[in-house]
Amino acid sequence: MSQAIAHITPELRQWITSQVQSGQPALGLIDLMCASGWAADVARVAVEQTLAAQGISWLPVAVPVPEPDLTESSTALTVDGHALSVLSQLRSPRVIVFGGLLSHAECDAIVASAAKRLARSETVHTASGGNEVNPSRTSQGMFFEREETDAIARVERRIAALLRWPLDHGEGMQVLHYGPGAEYKPHHDYFDPVAPGTPAILARGGQRVASLVIYLNTPVAGGATVFPDVGLEVAPVKGNGVFFSYDRPHPITRSLHGGAPVLKGEKWVATKWLRERVFT
Repeated sequence: MSQAIAHITPELRQWITSQVQSGQPALGLIDLMCASGWAADVARVAVEQTLAAQGISWLPVAVPVPEPDLTESSTALTVDGHALSVLSQLRSPRVIVFGGLLSHAECDAIVASAAKRLARSETVHTASGGNEVNPSRTSQGMFFEREETDAIARVERRIAALLRWPLDHGEGMQVLHYGPGAEYKPHHDYFDPVAPGTPAILARGGQRVASLVIYLNTPVAGGATVFPDVGLEVAPVKGNGVFFSYDRPHPITRSLHGGAPVLKGEKWVATKWLRERVFT
């Protein structure tokens, strides 16, 4: 950090200020500086401190996010009597891959319940606060109400205990089915703070702060969960899950992710989104 501060000359501060005043977004300014040869940490600190000195906050305030307790073991966990493992994790972005989060029998039960209710998947339309069919998402899906079935209730209680986040702070579980060629292009799960429909969405429970994608089967080929900002691919393996959190609705969280196309076979996933407050 001290090395970064040493690079912030008055001339650099003046240039940053003029760029922002001319309408250059702060994150885009960091990218521009990096492209010109600045180190990423130096560029970020320079922009943050220059704007902070003027009383300008370019990042939304960070909020608490779900986080499992890995103090005693970073590999093997037991939650509500169910044994699972931590296969890998990243700190930035915060990503944890869990092994054996669900049993194969639990996966099969959820797929059987969901299969009868599938429809073309929709995405949130932040301009209105409603939903819409989006060409970037070519799956079929459905939503369960919270604790709608015994299997869903058991899994939701496990997730709440594992991530130390109240069950009622979660949206209903969504189940998605991807056939050959189906995908979900990279996107963020949080809601755009400046979109006109966002206030209505946030009234139901605040921002999304974390996501959990659970693989209900193993595709023959393809279907990885990808994080383009960090070059990470998580293989879809039945019963495993990938958790990631984002403490503010901003690309700086590097939580951009997507579902790569299924190349052969099919893919079933269950997604659980977690909110700041009680979701109604």
